[in-house]
Formats: sequence, C-alpha cells, structure tokens
Amino acid sequence: MLPLRPVCGGIWRAAVHTVRMSRGAPPYRLLSSTCDGAPAALADADTIFALSSGHGRCGVAVVRVSGPASATALRCMAGFTQRLPPPRTALLRSITDPRSTEVLDRGLVLWFPAPRSFSGEDSVEFHIHGGPAVVTAVLQALGSVPGLRPAEAGEFTRRAFQAGKLGLTEVEGLGDLIHAETEAQRRQALRQMSGELGRLYQDWSDRLKRCLAHVEAFIDFSEDELIEDGVLNRVDVSVSDLQAEIERHLKDERRGERLRSGVQVVIAGATNAGKSSLLNKLCQRPAAIVSPIAGTTRDVVETALDLGGFPVLLSDTAGLRDSSDLVEREGVRRARERVEQADLTLVVVDSAHLPSEVDRAAAFLREHLRSVLPDTDRCLLVLNKADLLPEKQRQKLDTELRGVSGLPAVRLISCQTNEGLKAFLTVLHSSVKTLCGDPLFGAPTLTQARHRAHLQRCAAALAQYQRYRDTDLALAAEGVRLAVTSLGRITGRVGAEEILDIIFKDFCIGK
Repeated sequence: MLPLRPVCGGIWRAAVHTVRMSRGAPPYRLLSSTCDGAPAALADADTIFALSSGHGRCGVAVVRVSGPASATALRCMAGFTQRLPPPRTALLRSITDPRSTEVLDRGLVLWFPAPRSFSGEDSVEFHIHGGPAVVTAVLQALGSVPGLRPAEAGEFTRRAFQAGKLGLTEVEGLGDLIHAETEAQRRQALRQMSGELGRLYQDWSDRLKRCLAHVEAFIDFSEDELIEDGVLNRVDVSVSDLQAEIERHLKDERRGERLRSGVQVVIAGATNAGKSSLLNKLCQRPAAIVSPIAGTTRDVVETALDLGGFPVLLSDTAGLRDSSDLVEREGVRRARERVEQADLTLVVVDSAHLPSEVDRAAAFLREHLRSVLPDTDRCLLVLNKADLLPEKQRQKLDTELRGVSGLPAVRLISCQTNEGLKAFLTVLHSSVKTLCGDPLFGAPTLTQARHRAHLQRCAAALAQYQRYRDTDLALAAEGVRLAVTSLGRITGRVGAEEILDIIFKDFCIGK
C-alpha cells in the first residue's frame, strides 16, 4: 500500500488535552501565567504552536509558534526580559516552564519577526532535544501561555497562503514534498513548490484577464469611439493561443498525477504461471504465498516499490481461468477489474507451455494476450520458468520473439534461478519512466486531479467565447470570465478589482 498520511499534531494535542483536563484546567487562552508583562489583550489572540518535526525519539525536535503572541511565548519560555534576540539568529537558552520556572531543556531559539517568516506572522522556533518527555513538557508549557493554542493540521501553511507567501499550487507542492518517498516524487514536488507550475497558470490567468478587460471595455465604450481599432482581433488571437496551450497541457497522459500517486503495475496471467513468485522477487520479500497448487492466490495482493526512483504500486492477482468455485470466481473478477485500471500490466506466461517453433509460440502469445488484456499497448510479456526449457530453445525464443510484430516487449526470466531478472528490471524501469516522464525536463506537468478539472472547464469556457464571438459578444465575454474563474480556482487568486485595474490601465476612458 502507499503510505498513509497521519494528521499532523493529533498525538501531542491529545496528550496535552489529557494532562490539562486531569488537572481541571480551563481552556488554553484562560490559563494563568507566571510570565511577567504579558498583555491581557493577547489572551484572545490567534497564536498557534505545534511540533513541526517528526514524532518519536530523535536528536532534535523543532516546536514552532506563529501569531501575534509569539514574542510573549519567547519571553516566557526563554527568559528574554528586555529586548528580543536578533532576527533569524540561533541562541542557546534554557527553556523554562512559565508557571513553575522549572528548566525543561536547554536548546536553541530563533525569532522571526513578521513579515519575514514562513507564515508571514511573528514566529518563534524552539530547537529542543527530541525525547518524548521533553517535547511533551515544552508543548504543555506553551499551552499555558496566554493567547496560544495548538495548531490545526496544515494551519501554518494556510497562514502562509493567506499572507501571500505561497500560492495554492506551491502549497500543494509543499505537501507533496513532505510526503515524497522516491527521488522522482521529490524532484516533481520541489519543482512545483518553487512556483514554476503556479507561474504558468498565473501567466495564463493574467493574459485572460487582459482579454476579458478588453472585451468588456469594447462592449461598454465602443459606441463612444474611445476604444482603438483591432482590440477584438487581438483578443481573438490571444484566446485561440491560450486555448491551444491549455489543451496541449492537458494532453500529458496524466504523467504528473501518476508520478505523484504511484504507477499501477498489475501482474496477470493464467494460474500457476509464477505471478506470485515474480511479485516476491520484485519486492524482495515473501509478500504472496507461493505453492504448486493452481489458484493459490484468490485476492489482490498489493505492495509499494521504489523502482529506480519512481513509485510503483505492484499488484498480484488471481490466475485467470474458468472456475466453479465462488471465491475463485470473485478473485478472477477482481483481477480483470484491476487489469482494466492498470497503467502497466505484466502478463506472465509459463514458458514450458509454449510451442517450440517461434511462429507457433508467437501465435500462442497473441491469443493469450487477447484473453487477458483488452488493450496491449501498455503491457510487458514475461515468460517465466525459462530454466525448464532446453538451452537452444531458450536462446531462440529470447532472440526471435523480440522482433515479432504484434507482440509487446518480451523477456524470458526464471524466478527460480534469477535468470533474466536484471534485463527484465531494466525494461520495467524504462516503461515506468516513460509513463511518468522526467520531472526535471520540459514544461511542468499536472499533478492534481483538481487542476485537471479546472483546466478542462477553462478550455470549455474559451470554446464558448469562440462559439459566440460573432453572434453575442456578451455571452462570449462570459466565456472568458468563466475561464478566468477556473484558473483562479487553481492559483487561489482571482477578483473583479484586477479586471477593473487592467481596464483603467490600458484604456484612457473618461479622459
């Protein structure tokens, strides 16, 4: 299975809540504090704190505070009575409990005054030792500072977005970077987080806003002869170019989405062909039961792999055959369903069942593929148990089947002796890389189904402009407006003020 994503902060929030409730303490913002000079007005301020590093024992843990009461937290916890420390400078300090003045730990503190912080607000970081007792004590102490409350999941990043520090696509890239498990996922997420995808969408949005401003200005002011000639012709060209660019962007075969979530690779074929053995070889552990009894695998067995830096979700399925057994029939149904959903199918064949003549073997394989797959474009033929064939026949099949038309890539392997596995892995890696693309080269790719849905609406809206351009300019303008809105839902930035700004900037109306 692909990794589950834990909800941030849930563990320690529950721990703090349990301790405080057992003491009969009121809500965080009403707790008393022994910290001198804390303004009472901050008791209702929206300042948040959380453990920003991972849970569990570690050398260093980072606790982050963000909001208007951050400076108060720094004074209370690190003993700064007069001026605050220099911005973005690490200082070694004793971290104390503001209620009892007990020293909880000795670590580094950093002060990030607004707006030069991740969230755009005043922020503080406490770099403390990562033992669970130390982390819990510091979090409980922060909960006693007036105006502070535990952060909700993703709240720091949400504030960064609201402060204009990150766009929506950059926020999504940051989330993908945190959860990246392979090298290719890291590269794609880092590229998106750097803002390249957001800049592409923002450029399209800016061009569409200009088109919309020009069309609306033409509708409102053309009769007063205040609009220069050729405005609508330039809009026509811009809309046509944008529509073509967006449609090309959508024709990416879902490479970015596939890389983000993992390539679905399904092992399929007849019973007892060695599918489960292949799964175990690829994941290098006994993930599936292997036995000489046909039909051992009844359900889908899944495992996640890092294949040369690319994420793969590998599925072993029930052998495809007619059966009177209700359980096995359900397994076969699930296997066929999974094959239909697969990005790549590994069709495993028992080499011992192949005819010795190459032409007859090729015909046998074509017929077998038709019984397994509705479409043979994305599949690899894996001829297993090659060790059972005579040496001459093995070499002949391996050489001549590769050049037969109508067959996908063919590889002879033996899960028993490991023969041919290295060559097969090379072909498999190449196929997966083709499905995902190289995240470092070319135009940035779509990574979210959300982006694709909004871009499809945007392209449809631009088609509406083309459809009504010569018959009803108001409806044509509405198409451009819908396109702007669709792009704005991706970037998180769209508003009527921007359209008005362009109108008054580009046209001398009312001069």
